[in-house]
Formats: sequence, structure tokens, C-alpha cells
Amino acid sequence: MDDQNKNLILATVLSLIVIVVWLAVFPPPEPDPVPVAEATSQTGPEGDVVTIPSAIRETSGGEAVTAVVEEAETANTSAPRVKIDTPRVTGSISLLGGRIDDLSLKDYRVSLDADSDIVQILKPVGAPSAYYALYGWAPGAGLTQDDVPSANTVWSVESGSTLSPENPVTLTWNNGNGLKFNRVLTIDEEYMFSVTQSVDNQTGAPVSLAPYGVLARHGEPVDLKNFFILHEGVVRLIDGQLAEIDYDDMPDFEVNARWAAPAEVETMKENGWIGFTDHYWMSVLIPSQDPGSDLVTKYDAHRDIYQTTTVSPTKTLASGESTSTTSRLFSGPKEWDIINAYQIEGGVEKFVDSIDWGMFFFLTKPIFWLLHQLNDLIGNIGWSIIGLTLIIKAVLFPLAYKSYVSMAKMKELQPQIEKMKADAGDDRKKMQQGMMELYKKEKVNPAAGCLPILLQIPIFFSLYKVIFVTILLRQAPWFSPFVDLSAPDPTSIMNLFGLLPFAGPEPGTIMATAFIGILPLLLGISMWLQQKLNPAPTDPTQQMIFAWMPWVFMFMLGSFASGLVVYWIANNTITFIQQYLIMRSQGFKPDVFGNIKSGFAKKAKTDKK
Repeated sequence: MDDQNKNLILATVLSLIVIVVWLAVFPPPEPDPVPVAEATSQTGPEGDVVTIPSAIRETSGGEAVTAVVEEAETANTSAPRVKIDTPRVTGSISLLGGRIDDLSLKDYRVSLDADSDIVQILKPVGAPSAYYALYGWAPGAGLTQDDVPSANTVWSVESGSTLSPENPVTLTWNNGNGLKFNRVLTIDEEYMFSVTQSVDNQTGAPVSLAPYGVLARHGEPVDLKNFFILHEGVVRLIDGQLAEIDYDDMPDFEVNARWAAPAEVETMKENGWIGFTDHYWMSVLIPSQDPGSDLVTKYDAHRDIYQTTTVSPTKTLASGESTSTTSRLFSGPKEWDIINAYQIEGGVEKFVDSIDWGMFFFLTKPIFWLLHQLNDLIGNIGWSIIGLTLIIKAVLFPLAYKSYVSMAKMKELQPQIEKMKADAGDDRKKMQQGMMELYKKEKVNPAAGCLPILLQIPIFFSLYKVIFVTILLRQAPWFSPFVDLSAPDPTSIMNLFGLLPFAGPEPGTIMATAFIGILPLLLGISMWLQQKLNPAPTDPTQQMIFAWMPWVFMFMLGSFASGLVVYWIANNTITFIQQYLIMRSQGFKPDVFGNIKSGFAKKAKTDKK
């Protein structure tokens, strides 16, 4: 086996390993039942059960109060609501607890069908996969739970009828014992809410209480991907340190006595935010950046509720004093330019890190930026992917050139190496010594062809990661019939790629995998042509591997998103051209058509035998 084929096999095996890892899907294990401590419950007028235990602990940052929201017993469709209407979102706020629990995205639809519903992110209790934000005050010294608004408190509208960028809404509630609570909600042109909570103490005595915000999610998302390369679950930043927590890791938290459930409590010193991230959407609590605030990740196994909470330090008010605190809530798509603007202009520390950049973030971030810029320039994500591939291949060309030149030099030495093998016979030590002397004399490094390939693997991973996670591909058209590059190829051999008057198999099914579309077929052909730059190896085992590899990859990758297959086709095509030109520059003219004819001739000869 010559060294050129050795390097090619190495590259193929490494690529296969990468693909197998990508194809690995890890279903979450069933959570073990976790004993939950009994807690006092408050029942609201509509039947909701909400528990807010009070606990004060002394820390270096001051007092902190924790709040827990439990699952509602019934839906509260009769509770009054305040409408939300902006250029980007629509929904409503329930006056029962002042919950932000109904939010849909005007610019995104569930599917490409013209009558498809718009995407709904937040859903009220009683709806499937309820998901909502809740704010309030946890009682401290001098107060009981009845003295502060709970998740079942019915608020009154003091001003504003519809929440919009021009019109804030003010909610109010008086406990009847000298405490008046106000809540002012605003929203910008995009996806950011601001919630200002204030309390006025006219009780005649000092009181202590702490503001909190909660994001509660009932059960795992129904569209959870559970794919190795994508993080879905809790995303949290505390003092510049990012943490990602999967849903199936949350039941493994140690049971926290104050939270009566598995919980992880972290106290921030300078900045922080916490929330849930999906493939394309996320909701994040951004508390007032007060030192000593707690960011809590909690799982209620009894009710199957995933919860993230921010608890600001306890405030103590003398009689006649008032206080207020402002926090923010982002709930929307993971559009890079919008999130980046909130980081730069809105002061949300490292907010772009809420996008899952992966372990090679130092590569994925600039690659994504380049793809984003190309898409803005070209206006078509399919052509932008091809342009991105071309640019990256151009940047990596020096490495590729070095690799191919090294292969060419090794090929020139192949006759001498074969003669050494014949002369050395079974004496492997003599053979190795002779080869080392030959490499030294000719100034050839046999590893030089492998090293550039290895260096390209992180970039290969990063490019794949970018194309997989970006929302730019969701329902993004390329050209007919490719109307959604985040979905598998919709064409099929079954109907001759749309020429016959009937539909192909449903994408994602076994039939669709068997009767592949035009893009996977082109992928297999591009890999096969790349092999034909060199004569087939003489070893029968190697011949079989090379013969089957393109077509195995073709079926393996056929069910991937069309945008990814477009990238692989473009990458293979550019690699073919690069390698052909480099070989020509080194005095070796690849006989592509001759190698193809030779392959068919060998197959015909084998069939006759």
C-alpha cells in the first residue's frame, strides 16, 4: 500500500468517525422519582395551586429569599388578560399572577403550509407543554405569604390596555394591610420585556421582602432533538462563566432543603442571566445586576416541572418607604444580530454565548459571522453556504497544498520503497532503517501529508456545527424544490426527482432514506469522483473499502438537513478541483476517466469469474 492511499484511508476513517458521532442520538433516561418535601400551598380564586415557601439566609451579599412555583391543578382560561401586540410578537398577559404566559412569533410559522400557525413560545398552564414567566416578592421578616402577591393573585390594570413598544402596562395590587405593589411592563420592537416591580410600605412597621422571577417549563419540550451536537436545556451565565445543563442532568442535582427538590443555587457577584434554550428559540431571565442575587436551576420530579429562577437580595423597608427593581425577560428566536445588539447596546454580558457555539467556539463564532455576512450580501442561504465553503477552502489551501505535495513526493519514491521491500524480505528492521535514510536523503516527511488533514478536522466540525445550529437555515429556500434547507432533501428517485406525477416518500422515513434525493446522490458521486483522481489500490480489501465508501456515505448523510448536504457537495467538488490542479503542478496528470474505465473493467472481469 503506498503512502498516498494510506493518507486517503486515514482521512476516510476519520471522516467516518466524525459522521458516526454526529449520527449518535442519546435519548434521555427516565428520571428516577425524587422525594419532594411537603410544602404549604395557596389556592387562588381560579383553583391554581402555587407554593411559595419563605426562607432567609445570611450571606456575604446580604439576605436572599427563594421562591418556588408548583404546577397548577386546572387551566385558568377565565382569568382576565392584557393583550401583547408588537411588530414581532403577539400574545397576552394573565392578570392571575401577572403571568407572561402567552407569546407567539409573528415572523415564524410551524411549517411551510400557508395556513400554518405561527410559532408559540410561551404557553399558559393547562395547555400542552405549559411554559411561562412569573414575577413576585417572597416574604421576609415581618411578613407572611398572605401579605405578598402570589402566582394566584388577581392583579388590576392601573394603566394601559395593550402592551406594545409605545404603550407600557401598569398592574397594581393592594394587600389591604398597608402594602401596595405595582408592576410596570414594557416591551421593545424585538423580543425583550422589562419588568419593574415596586412596593410601598405604609404598614407602620419595617418589612423585608425579595423580588424574584421564574421561568417554569412543564415537562421537556415536545420537539426536543436530543442530538449530540446541539445543547437544549438550561443556559446560564454567572460572572462571565457560561454553563449549559441538559434536561436529563437536572434530576441528578442534590436535593436542596430550601427548594424541597433537586436544585443548583449559584450566587452572582457582578452579572448573570439564566433561562432555557431550544434549537431555534430561547427564553432568558436577566435580573437586576445586584451583587448577591441567586440564580437557581431546579427540577420538581413530582410534577415534572423544570424551573429557572432569579432571586434578588432581600430589601428591608421602614414604614413610609418604597423600593423598586427592574429585570428583563428575553423570549424569542436566536437571531444573532438581535442577540448581539442586546449584548452591545443593552449591556447583557456575553449574551451571544446563549447560542451553542460548541467546544471550538473560537472557530464557530467567526465562521458564523462570515456566513451571516454572506447571507446579508447574497440574500440566499444556499448560495451563502457554497460561498462560505469556497472561502474556507481558499484559506486552508496552503495546508491542502502542503499535504498534496507531500503525497506527490511520496509517490515519486514509491518505486524505490517497493525495491527496498523486495530486498529486505522479512527483515522489518532493515526495511525501516532503509526507508528512514531514504526520507532523510530526499528531505521528505511522511507525516506531512497527515498533519494538514488532522488540522482541518476542528474546522470541519465547526463548520458543521454552525450550519446545524443556525436559525438562518430554518425554512430557508434555496431554489425549487429546496424550500427548507433545515429539512432533508424533499426529492426522490421514486418519482424521478419530481418528473413523475406523484409524491415521493415522506422525508425522514425509511423509504425516503432508501429512495434518496438528488442532493445525497450528488454527494455520493462527488466522493466517488474524488477517489478516481488516483488509481485503485492493488489490495482487494482496500479496493472494496474504496468502492463502497461513497455510496455508504450517500445513504448515511441522505437524511441530514439539505443545507448540510449542500456544504458537503461543495466541499467535495472544491477539494476535487484543488487536488487535480496541485497534482498537475507537480508533474502528475490524474487520469480520472482512465481510472473510472479501469474500475468498471475490473468489476466486469470479477463478475465473469
